[in-house]
Amino acid sequence: MNGISRLELSIAWRYLRSRRGSRLLSFISVIAVAGVVVGVSALVVIMGVMNGLQTDLREKILVGSPDVRVLTYGMDLRMGGWKEALVTVRAVEGVVDAAPFVVHQGLATSGSSYSEAISVAGIIPGDSGSRQVTSIRDHATSGDFSFDTPDGERRGAVLGRLLADRLNASVGTKLTLVTATGEVNPLLGAVIPRFFEFEVTGLFETGMYEYDNGYVYVDLEQAQKFAGLDTAVTGIEVRTADRWSAPDVAARIDSVMGSAYFTRDWQQQNSSLFRALKLEKFAMAVVLALIIMVAAFNIVSTLTMVVRDKTREIGILKAMGLRADSVRAIFLLQGLFIGIVGTSIGLVLGVGVGLALDKGRLIALDPSVYFIDHLPVQMQPFDIVLIALLSVGVAVLATLHPAASAAKLYPIEAIRSE
Repeated sequence: MNGISRLELSIAWRYLRSRRGSRLLSFISVIAVAGVVVGVSALVVIMGVMNGLQTDLREKILVGSPDVRVLTYGMDLRMGGWKEALVTVRAVEGVVDAAPFVVHQGLATSGSSYSEAISVAGIIPGDSGSRQVTSIRDHATSGDFSFDTPDGERRGAVLGRLLADRLNASVGTKLTLVTATGEVNPLLGAVIPRFFEFEVTGLFETGMYEYDNGYVYVDLEQAQKFAGLDTAVTGIEVRTADRWSAPDVAARIDSVMGSAYFTRDWQQQNSSLFRALKLEKFAMAVVLALIIMVAAFNIVSTLTMVVRDKTREIGILKAMGLRADSVRAIFLLQGLFIGIVGTSIGLVLGVGVGLALDKGRLIALDPSVYFIDHLPVQMQPFDIVLIALLSVGVAVLATLHPAASAAKLYPIEAIRSE
């Protein structure tokens, strides 16, 4: 088949237009284009939403959660020789920095009878000169993560914004933290909790409900006392050069640390959440692929109707010398036109809706249920290009049967048809 001729383009455009010489598209052509528009725009928006959910959750989780955690076996989560382990971890290829951390459960109250269950996280102060493993310190909205107090004991505490609102606490408020575990009174046989006095020296807000609602950050040494660990820590947190290389770095750490230690990368720490997101994204892709298939069948039916409607004209054209290849090209051009126009409009509409949803935060979510406060949308260029190519490709493939049927028509039978 040679290149497309002006005659083939002219006939293809004429078949797409309304009757009576109108330059507007015929109603069935508009329906075919609309089917592609709906499918493409829906696919762009939903893929953007799924990408946005994964990216937003990942970034917010990693605000306070490191790329890799090094822990020890045992129920008490206690790492005694952490200084030697820290030196070993920092020497592993792919490790940018590492630092000890402490996590312990407790209660918090700010001078009233109301108390709140919290997670107390002990980290190295932000003014220590050490490189920071996580970005939690960048999210301070008031004060900072130096934990400095007038007595020089670094008894400062930095609270999540939601937690501070419920405790009616602000910078300068006295905060009492109560350990979830304590000493056993030999006379009473009961556990006596321990009380620690802190001062709120900062507030932070990450947008991640789990952190903003239930985390209190304190100085590492104060957290060791609070958790009753003496000089031990809970574990070591690690930052890698590329978070996607975290599983490989974790495997290298496992190989050099020995059987007493184990690692958990950021995906393992939140495996159930990310598996659910991947499954949901796959399910939505399948559903939207069915929408594209419906649009393809719409194109098939549209062009089949055109073939039936233009049978006599096709017969006359073939009797005048129009080749079967040219007839086939006419209908392929119609399918290509429907695919390109429908895809272009669908992409513009989908991208526009996605940007409006993301920038305007039009769909609010309950952060206590979904971890985030709005529906994020992130449209990746690769996804948009892939959707465009698949959509146009499906539209062209949908024309093959009607085009072949038109090309096989015999001139005499076509002219005689009613």
